[in-house]
Amino acid sequence: MTKVFDKPDEFAAVALAGFCAANVDRVQPVAHGAVRAVPGADGKVAIVVGGGSGHYPAFLGYIGTGMADAAVAGDVFASPSTSWVAGVARAANRGGGVILGFGNYAGDVLNFGAAAERLRGEGIDARILAVTDDVASASKDEVAKRRGVAGDVLVFKIAGAAAEAGMDIDAVEAVAKRANANSVSFGVAFDGCTLPGQGSPLFTVDAGHVGVGLGIHGEPGIRTEKMVPAVDLAKMLFDPLIAERPAGHDGRVAVILNGLGRTKYEELFVLWHHLTGMFDAHGLTLVDPEVGEFVTSLDMAGCSLSIMWLDDELAELWQAPADAPAFRKGRVAHVAPAAEVKPVSAEPVAASIIKGSVQSQQSAVCLASILEYMAAALAEAEDELGRIDAQAGDGDHGQGMARGSAAAAAEAKRVSEAGAGAGTVLSMAGDAWADRAGGTSGALWGVALRAWGQELADTARPDAATVANGAQAAYEAVVRLGGAKPGDKTLIDSFAPFVETLKSQVAAGNDLVAAWAAAAAASTSAADATADLVPKLGRARPLAERSVGHPDAGAISLALCARVVGKQLSSG
Repeated sequence: MTKVFDKPDEFAAVALAGFCAANVDRVQPVAHGAVRAVPGADGKVAIVVGGGSGHYPAFLGYIGTGMADAAVAGDVFASPSTSWVAGVARAANRGGGVILGFGNYAGDVLNFGAAAERLRGEGIDARILAVTDDVASASKDEVAKRRGVAGDVLVFKIAGAAAEAGMDIDAVEAVAKRANANSVSFGVAFDGCTLPGQGSPLFTVDAGHVGVGLGIHGEPGIRTEKMVPAVDLAKMLFDPLIAERPAGHDGRVAVILNGLGRTKYEELFVLWHHLTGMFDAHGLTLVDPEVGEFVTSLDMAGCSLSIMWLDDELAELWQAPADAPAFRKGRVAHVAPAAEVKPVSAEPVAASIIKGSVQSQQSAVCLASILEYMAAALAEAEDELGRIDAQAGDGDHGQGMARGSAAAAAEAKRVSEAGAGAGTVLSMAGDAWADRAGGTSGALWGVALRAWGQELADTARPDAATVANGAQAAYEAVVRLGGAKPGDKTLIDSFAPFVETLKSQVAAGNDLVAAWAAAAAASTSAADATADLVPKLGRARPLAERSVGHPDAGAISLALCARVVGKQLSSG
């Protein structure tokens, strides 16, 4: 059980502050993360890694020469928001572009992807690197759906070494993606982890058994088996990985045997004793193997094995010197930070609010009012949305929507009172929604509102066609970053008919009030119909059977918002 904390909801932030205080010669704190105390060379590609807290040494422990330039830390097991990622990346940028590295989880994909788009809009070349090493989470035919686990470290090491060597961003991205394609992992759990402030584990494993293929947040595994002796456990870890050996590979491998938080080093060494014989029996040559804790899961009992199939370039980069708080290879010349470290900024270059036209300001005030009504409706529906989400998810959708919409409404009011136009108000409301809500739905709503706002602009009162085009832009942004399509049982199933109906109604000459009402009705019908669908994405996917017969919470909440907006439009 996680026992050392103050307020549970401040655990990640306090841990971040403590990490920075313990490594003052190595890192400098920035909002929601840390950067190198001694920055890399001007023009260097910056490697920014991150994800939810609770996994130390990932991700903060890998800031350093030959590794990452910065890390962004979300709340425990929760993706950092888009603005958090973008802010840390700004602080790390050395002029050569930024590569954002993270494990392949829905919230991270959305937030890091949206952050990359935002950075590119500011003139910073930003690329994303989603690690997909966990063979238990998807088959060879669906590698893109695999989770990122301890293979993160293998891939980040390659990317960091390539950037440190002075490669340009195209070359760093290419070799990092090859490292990812060549990396595989498999893990087992003996017992669950406990979130700060919780009295019981997030999940449990029956006594005398091992959970095979569980994720680092307690995601479902592929089976449960009786506990076996160490030699058989080593084989359980090894066999799924050797089965993915590339044809014709010469046998050189980088390997990490990783403890998940509560498995002692001596236990790992027992496993390693058996694993070395298995590598040898299959003609594999170990290149600088690592045994210890690299990507943990709070106090989870368990371990994982990761292999990267090396070629000449990957082997050289894997063995290149590195010096980070939790990872060292070779010898790196120590450069002390300046006596007085100059604070780095995580803010956008231009953060001031530019006043919109008089007509756009009037529309902005209307938007702020509509968002207030939306927030009130979502607060009232919080429990019901949570109940729907709990059928095959973690039950926090209602809470996230209530928190996000309240933050969006407050930000819209603030910005509209400052004289911003409609586009700025909606864009900044979206950012506030994503920051406060967290999770996948928060990221999606943030992306949608920002894209919609950019279409509205600040120079004129938006007409029906502009609003419909904004809806299309919002939909496309969600599809592009979220990866869902109609039929996957997500909010897209409600969003698609809304946009299609709104656009067709406006094209037919109907005014915005009538067109929106028809679109909201189509959205509601489609949301209700998701009860018959089987989820194909996200956390609900492994629990597909439980989901059938229940609508998707994201689709239901989107339809609710559409109805609320329609009611306010019709009331003038």
